[in-house]
Amino acid sequence: MNYLYFIGIDVSKNTLDVAVVKDGKLLFHVQISNDVEGLKTLFKRLKSLPDFSVQQAVFCMEHTGIYNQHVLNFLHEQQANVCLESAVHIKYSSGLQRGKNDKVDAIRIGEYAYEKRDKLKLWKPQREVVQQLGYLAGLRNRLIGVKNQLTVPINEAKPFNKKVARHMEKLSSASVRALERDIEKTDKAIREVIESDTELKRLFAIVTSVDGIGKVTAVQMIITTGEFTSITDPSKFACYSGVAPYAYSSGTTIKGKMHVSHKANKTMKTLLHMCAVSAIQRDSDMKLYYQRKIEEKKPKMSVLNAVRNKLIWRVFACVRDNRLYQKKYEISA
Repeated sequence: MNYLYFIGIDVSKNTLDVAVVKDGKLLFHVQISNDVEGLKTLFKRLKSLPDFSVQQAVFCMEHTGIYNQHVLNFLHEQQANVCLESAVHIKYSSGLQRGKNDKVDAIRIGEYAYEKRDKLKLWKPQREVVQQLGYLAGLRNRLIGVKNQLTVPINEAKPFNKKVARHMEKLSSASVRALERDIEKTDKAIREVIESDTELKRLFAIVTSVDGIGKVTAVQMIITTGEFTSITDPSKFACYSGVAPYAYSSGTTIKGKMHVSHKANKTMKTLLHMCAVSAIQRDSDMKLYYQRKIEEKKPKMSVLNAVRNKLIWRVFACVRDNRLYQKKYEISA
């Protein structure tokens, strides 16, 4: 498809910064409210541009979770071409960057869409059952977050003042129990959604068959990869999850340490870390690998990151081959 207009959108909770690029040049930038009225105002301005049509424009934005969901819904209703890209891919495609704010980010996204115009992969809305699963998973995360806000300070206070800690624990016990019940009900609802759908049930069984990958991580992987259709490459998912390390270097004089991106999906990264810790305890191969690297004086976190990467590749290989994980898998002739 030959696009004329490349529209970069930087999404935040309350506002959208929009940069409109044509022929590699910025036409204009505008900041609108992050709601339907703001988007309607944007479309009025876009339609005033010469030769503008929705079919010849592509709207590009980063993965930002719930903040861009209604933006995606609105654009889908307009039958617009939408591209969702990893923040890491956009960042590292821009080369040396000077300055950062929402306007600059929107311009970079628009320029990225123009530069990658021949390779852009258009976004497709997730099935309704997967959207439902995503909302439930998000609710579960928020409930756990609220519970931790109550329990973590109490546990931290116990070594210093047990009397005060016990009193705080007593005062908040009803709230904590109520949150635990809500988490259990949410977990049940998630299981019911998975069991109700053949494809989700199949993917869930495959992902959880990999040693170390738990139920919560499996659900998040299914959601973030669009049932392994929007992200099919394990390398890209590792990048998206902040697992793939990057080298920092310039010429022959500047050599920095390998590091992972700070613009990754931190929820996914945290879950994969817990999976890696579990894998080196449960999986004999992973345990031997971990011990060998530690004996070689490799940094502990670097080795754990390598384990996370191995788990990702195992999951994607099993999904690709439509099979459960086997330690001694043999490829049939």
